[in-house]
Amino acid sequence: MSKALDIPVEVKASSPSTWLNRNVVGMGLTSLLSDAGHEMATAILPGFLTAIGLSPAALGFIEGVADAVSSFVKIGAGWFSDRFGHRKSITVGGYLLTGVSKALFALANGLPVVLVGRVLGWFGRGIRGPLRDAMLSESVPAEARGRAFGFHRAGDTLGAIIGPLVGVGLLAHLAPRANEASIPFRTIFVLTLIPGIGSALAFALIVRDPRQRSPATRFWTTVRSLPSPFRRFLMGVGVFGIGDFARTLMILAASELLTPTLGVAHAAKVAGLLYVGHNMFYAAYSYPVGALSDRLGRRGLLTLGYLAGALAAVGFVAGFLWHLDTITYLLALFGLAGFSIAVEDALEGAITADLVSAQFRGTAYGVLGTVNGVGDLVASVVVGGLWTAFSPVLAFAYAAVTMGLGALVIYRVR
Repeated sequence: MSKALDIPVEVKASSPSTWLNRNVVGMGLTSLLSDAGHEMATAILPGFLTAIGLSPAALGFIEGVADAVSSFVKIGAGWFSDRFGHRKSITVGGYLLTGVSKALFALANGLPVVLVGRVLGWFGRGIRGPLRDAMLSESVPAEARGRAFGFHRAGDTLGAIIGPLVGVGLLAHLAPRANEASIPFRTIFVLTLIPGIGSALAFALIVRDPRQRSPATRFWTTVRSLPSPFRRFLMGVGVFGIGDFARTLMILAASELLTPTLGVAHAAKVAGLLYVGHNMFYAAYSYPVGALSDRLGRRGLLTLGYLAGALAAVGFVAGFLWHLDTITYLLALFGLAGFSIAVEDALEGAITADLVSAQFRGTAYGVLGTVNGVGDLVASVVVGGLWTAFSPVLAFAYAAVTMGLGALVIYRVR
């Protein structure tokens, strides 16, 4: 891969205050609110699916289809925003759609409604993701991209800490008073409307659109014109992605490991709190990793992050093989996974901005999102299917091998 992955881009120096501007802060606040609502639902979703009788394979199918829809929307939305230069209004719409979608879970009694709600939410995420990342990369100096993306992911993940805490806390408060097991979950899903709608309002009121309009080129012409170093980078992202399973499956794994000693209800609460721990590690590492990459380069750090994800999957294999079900052990695995996703989210976006010129970045972020989404589809469906058909050991072994191969590709490709 080109040295753009190892050596920060040299441009005119600017003061640290230049990058921490209105857009960076506004996008961070928006993501905090959006992820608070999203993760509030995600933390309790495995327990809700268990309450209405759905299997791990169903969970993997739901997450995989939703990821696939999101990924294919991303590439079209990114190209459209490059060509027509209208990113802010579309991004606000994506946040609004994501914010209201989780309330649909409150109406679910089986797979179809849960699937529709998840797909709508991820459709909104697919619209907003590449456009927001393109706006973020255009709002800061090139030498501060790692810091900007790291700061944004830290805000994003602060919401992902708040959300599960609120969700688990509400579940603990409402469950003893409920006449039917699914009622507390349904109430929490409705309450996700508050941060969800708030995220769209924050983006609309705070963020300004640094518009970039590209020459009027056809969709596939634009995609083919993306630089070859970026396409080589996507190879490693794709290989890693086909093992990078949805975090809801990790929550489910912790629940199953803890159930024999804690019981179903208490195990679900502890698993939700472990996910909060995962997000705390994610938030804590996001900015330092991004800032470090501005100084030392990004490829080696991304390789390390990918390896951490593989190691977490190995840890779950060991957990199921040898019944390693202590909370300390599981917290260490969630911490490794949190570090992995912090590196992944902070550096994949920054590397894309390093390799692709501003006029085509919407398309590039869309292509990156599509590669990630296809990987998520394969990973979630295969891991959930192997778990249901064979065993969780085989499922997490598959994830560990493919994520490890992705790390190797990123390390070796020049």
